[in-house]
Amino acid sequence: MKKLTIALVAHDKRKFDLIEWAIFNAEFLSKHNLVCTGTTGTLLEETYKEKGLKANITKMHSGPLGGDAEIAAMVVRKEINLAVFLIDDLNPQPHEADIQMLLRQCRIHNVPIACNRYSADLMITSSLWGDKNYKPMEPKYIAFDRENLEI
Repeated sequence: MKKLTIALVAHDKRKFDLIEWAIFNAEFLSKHNLVCTGTTGTLLEETYKEKGLKANITKMHSGPLGGDAEIAAMVVRKEINLAVFLIDDLNPQPHEADIQMLLRQCRIHNVPIACNRYSADLMITSSLWGDKNYKPMEPKYIAFDRENLEI
């Protein structure tokens, strides 16, 4: 399996979930590069250190200070292979525009993004990560013609 760059982002009320998920998946994550928003990355570093776990973590700014936007830029430059973004859907976020931008860039640039632990587990356990012949199809943004549908 190639070494992946995985973005890990979590809102304050979802950080516990992300840290718990990252501990559970520490063996997998230790083989890859992790890019986190600032607070999430600091919490992950501290937790891994306490538990004697290893990880290659790069920290961006905190989300409200531009960390989501920094990771979105990495998505655009094809520097992120997978994103896990545990969003607090129950409370308003002051940087909602940046959150939506990151989600949008992942969709536009065909970067898998998990917004809950279950989908994150499914994504990291996919056999496609190790398949050297697998190439994700680029999204096609073309007009849809119902009358002349040919695939």
